Amino acid sequence: MVELDDERLDAVFQALADSTRRTMLQLLAQGECSVGELGAPFRMSFAGASKHVKALERAGLVSRTVHGRAHVCRLEPAALASANAWLRYYEGFWNNHLDALEKELRRDASRK
Repeated sequence: MVELDDERLDAVFQALADSTRRTMLQLLAQGECSVGELGAPFRMSFAGASKHVKALERAGLVSRTVHGRAHVCRLEPAALASANAWLRYYEGFWNNHLDALEKELRRDASRK
């Protein structure tokens, strides 16, 4: 189970590492889009846009339905929620360590 979660999280962060895919997610946050609409801002071919959509699908960030010739994509926010939970854990970890460091620095400064 943990391996599956790790694999999914790896796929999410790998997908988010690309600025084109992040922009596609921003477009999808406004509503469903066709693959062509997602590729239009980048002037890329359907095949090029589809390659990025497939990476987003593998990560579970996007689902695609096919209606005839139209491939319509939809944002799937649950995968983002798991990445956010992972980041929140480390945000808390670093905040606690930085608070402890600040406390030590203040204590050290007050001794001088």
